[in-house]
Amino acid sequence: MATVTGFVEKIKYRNEDNGYSVLQVTSEGEEYVLVGTFHYIGEGEMIEASGTMTEHPVYGEQLQVESYEVKAPEDTAAMERYLGSGAIKGVGAALAARIVRKFKADTFRIIEEEPERLAEVKGISERMAMEISSQMEGKKDMRQAMIFLQGYGISVNLAAKIYQEYGPRMYGIIRENPYRLADDIPGVGFKMADEIARRAGIAADSDYRIKAGILYVLLAAAGQGHTYLPKAELIRQASELLLVPEDGIEGYLMDMQMEKRIVARQSGSPDGTPGQPADPAVYASAYYYMELNTARMLHDLNIRGYTPEEEIYEKIRRIQKQNEMELDPLQVRAVVEAVNSGLLIITGGPGTGKTTTINAIIQYFQMEDMEILLAAPTGRAAKRMTEATGWEAKTIHRLLELNGGPQEDGTAPMRFERNEENPLDADVIIIDEMSMVDIQLMQSLLKAVNVGTRLILVGDVNQLPSVGPGNVLKDMIHSGRFNVVMLTHIFRQAAESDIIVNAHRINEGQPVDLARRSRDFLFIRRDSPDAIISAMITLMTRKLPDYVHAEPFDIQIMTPMRKGALGVERLNTILQSVLNPPDRAKPEKESGGVVFRQGDKVMQIKNNYQTEWEIRGKHGIPIDSGMGVFNGDMGVIREINLYAELLTVEFDEGKMVEYSFRQMDELELAYAVTIHKSQGSEYPAVIIPVYSGPRLLMTRNLLYTAVTRARACVCLVGVPEMFYVMAENQAEQRRYSGLKERIEEIPW
Repeated sequence: MATVTGFVEKIKYRNEDNGYSVLQVTSEGEEYVLVGTFHYIGEGEMIEASGTMTEHPVYGEQLQVESYEVKAPEDTAAMERYLGSGAIKGVGAALAARIVRKFKADTFRIIEEEPERLAEVKGISERMAMEISSQMEGKKDMRQAMIFLQGYGISVNLAAKIYQEYGPRMYGIIRENPYRLADDIPGVGFKMADEIARRAGIAADSDYRIKAGILYVLLAAAGQGHTYLPKAELIRQASELLLVPEDGIEGYLMDMQMEKRIVARQSGSPDGTPGQPADPAVYASAYYYMELNTARMLHDLNIRGYTPEEEIYEKIRRIQKQNEMELDPLQVRAVVEAVNSGLLIITGGPGTGKTTTINAIIQYFQMEDMEILLAAPTGRAAKRMTEATGWEAKTIHRLLELNGGPQEDGTAPMRFERNEENPLDADVIIIDEMSMVDIQLMQSLLKAVNVGTRLILVGDVNQLPSVGPGNVLKDMIHSGRFNVVMLTHIFRQAAESDIIVNAHRINEGQPVDLARRSRDFLFIRRDSPDAIISAMITLMTRKLPDYVHAEPFDIQIMTPMRKGALGVERLNTILQSVLNPPDRAKPEKESGGVVFRQGDKVMQIKNNYQTEWEIRGKHGIPIDSGMGVFNGDMGVIREINLYAELLTVEFDEGKMVEYSFRQMDELELAYAVTIHKSQGSEYPAVIIPVYSGPRLLMTRNLLYTAVTRARACVCLVGVPEMFYVMAENQAEQRRYSGLKERIEEIPW
């Protein structure tokens, strides 16, 4: 263990997100490079750091700091150096020299105990004197706070966030109700707050603890796609989490309703299916009001137009003649309803002409000189929409002009610039892949749509529901309150594709002949997980790339499961060793038990609204930038900088994003992905392992979703009997969503 005591001459690098820094320190005439995580240290400060001296192959000798302490300067030269370093705002080198000349070794005591005397120095007013003292006190308070918080097992990074949020009030909050942290501090969940509370000696049956636990269960349910939980289910889960009897939970629900933290309402059955509800629905308040506001805004948009249908038919005939296309009756009906509806839903499976219908609608409104906007939930879906229509389509987040930075008052780290006060400037808005849109995004979209703007929602209701909470498309359709055109005719060209034909057979419960020779729908029998993996690797690396004219990285393996012999975790480790094996020229970094290597295919697994991206032109010069990386976005690791502890990923459209090593929990390898994560994407070829698994995951709509992600070829590898088990299993994972009921409650 080596120790260096000296002055911070220069901060050569600093990551403001996590505090990782490279410091140049001068000690007794010698210069040292210190590397580690340092919070609230500035140039000119004195540091005593201990750690291991290492030799970096590029940057030379450096101290990898394991512990450090910021020390008060002890002599007049050190005091002058500190004050003049810029550590105290408004004090430069000349003023620092005058202060120290005046007060000598007593300088720091004067600043702390008699700050008004600083006004005796030329150039310092009484107001400035108090400001200098305040800054010195603040730095001391911060260090004391960090020591206090670390005593409760709180990391340096999180401690800084807590102090910034509460200031000196944090001492009382930690000792009395640390569960507030879960409400106020991003990154603090109930379990972390509960551990802090345990260390603070707060009782297991504390009112604070039980209420925080109830709210945690509801928010965790939102992570599983639910906007509410039935009361009995909520009480059961809260009891298991808190280890208190169920009868000790129920009494708190009324208190929390009075505090407006939760809302209890009668609601329908899961997924909008008919049937009487057995139990009240309990919401975290935010999700109840999301549903209520969404229902109201949908109602306001749902108005009728008065254009005579014969006039519309005449223009449709002109569009068909100009484009040498022929719309079927349902497609014609969709165009008519688009003209005369404030809100329209168009749904249908693959090959039923949704894209042709969208193109006809666009051309109709183009003839009317209307402003048209197109969007989809993900970058991949927006890119496909652009290619299919010839019109620019954006992600919904970009359409709404996501701003991930803080507002002037420091609140609301994520917001959309387009909202009720600054709505979208459009006559017609068309949203594709609506099955992926959750209740939060739907509410944000509707806020930005003026009444009188036509909103056309397109999607396949039989796809898996959104990753986020809610069941928006299905609830809207099942409410029966909106115009819905369901396209059912499979067009001749599509009917020649076994992918499309078999997808419809799967969805309708009809038998699929797996033995039939096909150009684009193949079943390869293998009877063990290892044999399945071997066959998938052969397909991915040797058979399919030339067949579908794509690179191995563009071919996607999809599996129902995360765990197990054919889960994404094991598959990604194996596929990485084949497609991107270790190489001395490729830096790598381990995180969470997973090795990430330069060149790896990765996926973002959580929404991050504050992450910045940029698109770089020639010579790496940025030509576009923005904010936000979202759950399901896929990219390739282009650089791993072990010195700066940064990892750079290139996502679709050339968006380059830098991650600190502390953010790597937002990424996972993506050579194989779960079928849920594939929503909205389309690949040249898809490979699906078909083997035994949990019944809840081996379902018809999961199989249907996977098959419909393939553009040119789908290869299923495994046991035919398991394919038929999945095709027959209509059980869908229960999803508690009340939008249908909120829509039905509004008088029409």
